[in-house]
Amino acid sequence: MKFIKIIVPLLSIMLLGACDEVFDVHPYDVNFKGEIGINANQIKLIEGRYANKDTLRVAFISDTHGWYNDTRDEINDLNSRNDINFVIHCGDLTDAGTALEYERARDLLSRLRVPYVAMIGNHDFLGTGDQSYEVMFGDMDFSFTAGCIKFVCLNTNATEYDFMAAVPNFDFMETEFTTDLDSFDRTVVVMHAPPYSDQFNNNVCKAFRRYLDYFPGLMCCVYGHNHHVEQGDLYDDGLMFYGIDCAKNRSYRIFTFTPDGYEEALIDY
Repeated sequence: MKFIKIIVPLLSIMLLGACDEVFDVHPYDVNFKGEIGINANQIKLIEGRYANKDTLRVAFISDTHGWYNDTRDEINDLNSRNDINFVIHCGDLTDAGTALEYERARDLLSRLRVPYVAMIGNHDFLGTGDQSYEVMFGDMDFSFTAGCIKFVCLNTNATEYDFMAAVPNFDFMETEFTTDLDSFDRTVVVMHAPPYSDQFNNNVCKAFRRYLDYFPGLMCCVYGHNHHVEQGDLYDDGLMFYGIDCAKNRSYRIFTFTPDGYEEALIDY
């Protein structure tokens, strides 16, 4: 009995001392250490630096998932350039939406020497991933203006809501093309999943295209999700959609936007 009375308190002390290892953080915990609210902070930098810039050079990356070595190389390649103003990540920062994946994605992207924003992809919804995204990055639909161009970033992952939510959000889109019209004269729309893909609510594809027409000076649309390079006139009406490759395939796109239009280039690394 004396042995039991001695050993039980000792075990309790040992367990308490090792509580960080015994009681590990849940993989879908959303209480992050380090920077949160990233997109709002980065947008302040972008809008502050490029408010009056005539020419913008923007890099679009996407679908980095868990390909950390490829993503690291991609960021190193972006950092080796001196002609990029900012970066837009088109979503699927993670593979399974876990807290650890979000932290790793954030830590990699924080190495960029230029500002960046990151969108939510369908993989980023898994578990409590959508909550993690909102804490770490912010609203799923957001926009910002640089050089008289409004970049409208839309959540188009309708499948993750079983098509029961307003995705894409037409109310948000309407707000974006009816307010602050004196601050921009051209628009670029960015999304994760494009129309007619497995994630998009294809029942509203035609309505979505009609809403796009209301954006002043719509130049093009950019998306990720499909894990390969592609571009095309999805609606056969002249509006170009550009697909961004995944990190595993080691390429990204750079768009140069000018008052006269835009040029795009595929970059392999």
